[in-house]
Amino acid sequence: MSGVCVRVALAGGVSLSGVGGRDPGGETRRHLWICTACGRQTSVTAGTVMHGTRLPLRTWFWAAYLVSTFNPGISAKQLQRQLGIGCHETAWAMLHKLRGAMVAPERELLKGDVEIDEFYLGGYEEGLKGSRQRGKKALCGVAIEVRGRGSGRLRLQVLPDASSSSLLALTKATTTRGATVHTDGYQAYNVLAEHGYDHRRRPKQGVAPGEELLPRAHRAISNLKAWMHGTHRGVSPEHLPVYLDEFVFRHNRRGTPMAGFQTLLGLGLAHEPITYRQIIDRAA
Repeated sequence: MSGVCVRVALAGGVSLSGVGGRDPGGETRRHLWICTACGRQTSVTAGTVMHGTRLPLRTWFWAAYLVSTFNPGISAKQLQRQLGIGCHETAWAMLHKLRGAMVAPERELLKGDVEIDEFYLGGYEEGLKGSRQRGKKALCGVAIEVRGRGSGRLRLQVLPDASSSSLLALTKATTTRGATVHTDGYQAYNVLAEHGYDHRRRPKQGVAPGEELLPRAHRAISNLKAWMHGTHRGVSPEHLPVYLDEFVFRHNRRGTPMAGFQTLLGLGLAHEPITYRQIIDRAA
């Protein structure tokens, strides 16, 4: 099983942590690999999301498989039952580490025609005036490629507010400069044209009866809300970004779940390790 990790790492251009070369050489009886360049010994999990784990690699592989291929997604409680993990916190931390590894360090920006919108995640909240008033719900941004009548790649991001600066930052973080950006009539988006984007503003008044304003963005938002409610039942705001990353990962690989499994293994080996305490401290 450790040999699989080595093959995945080397195929993806990742060297084993703490050694001088990319040739792992032989494996010791303690399941450590010896670098032929410098002679140092290292574990295949060192420097990865599995760093310092006491769980078998087979358990991690099963977790990655279930996360990437199980259609409605999987919660920590479900993963604990499926893999026979004794502690709920262990299953939760494992899922959190895998979610954190779902974003490629150098993923490409969206291009072509892109729909961008913002929305509140969490459902209806009484007392709010207007769709963009800040309440207890999390404000998020969505950017999705237009591919014919269908949808292309997706990006989701938590927003601090619905100001022009925040929406411009969302666009720059997700979309290639020069792309055609479709938005609703919200005036805060007007700044996009000043920064190299072909901004196509579409007010609600210009939408024909029975026609959707931003159909691909709204479809992604609807699917996200159904997924969050059906699988996870609720997510604390401090941990929301990694759940958004998981939904993006699943959406962008919805047609090839097995390829998603292989990609997740490669990304997991490329990310820096994080401990359970660090996960909790980041959310504090």
